[in-house]
Amino acid sequence: MSGDEEAEIRLDARNVAERRTLRWVLGINFVQVFVAGTVGILADSTGLLGAALDNLGDAAVYAVSLYAVGRTAVAKARAANLSGILLIVLAFGLLAEVLRRYFAGAEPIGLAMIVTALANAATNVICLRLLRAHRAHGVHFKASWIFTTNDMLANAGIVLSGLLVMFLKSPIPDLVIGVVVVAIVLKGGVEILKEAREARYSAQEQDE
Repeated sequence: MSGDEEAEIRLDARNVAERRTLRWVLGINFVQVFVAGTVGILADSTGLLGAALDNLGDAAVYAVSLYAVGRTAVAKARAANLSGILLIVLAFGLLAEVLRRYFAGAEPIGLAMIVTALANAATNVICLRLLRAHRAHGVHFKASWIFTTNDMLANAGIVLSGLLVMFLKSPIPDLVIGVVVVAIVLKGGVEILKEAREARYSAQEQDE
């Protein structure tokens, strides 16, 4: 067997492993969207609705990354670019929801926020363990890693805001964490667009 054939076999095996990993994290994120979204509505929590929206964005990123597996560096950069744009759009959607709830009034349930955020964080740890082995395999996986680490930060903030909601008997901490999640999501979107741009330029220079 020639060296090129062996390299092709290794590449095929890696592509299969990447697709399997992305399918797992995609499924996990859909579950997170359902759980955080449902509890967020029932508990009247902007933070949890933000987490659900963030997870929905993650699911879209993983789906795009799944599409990019086995494709060219330029295709992967385009997929990551789409992910970054989507994340920024979702961030502004969440900001609009935070403002709506501020003016309409909200009564979030702190304990529900804490329990759901901790469960979400636990599943994010699983996603990070699955993604760790692949994050150097292209900008599309870097985007997936950024999204999941952003989720960990957001969930930590939701736990803190849930404690403050219970202690202060006020919805303000929940609204504040909603704004913080917006900032985290926007930061992640900008980072992904930067990674995608650098990857695209690098691929173009190699072609030249």
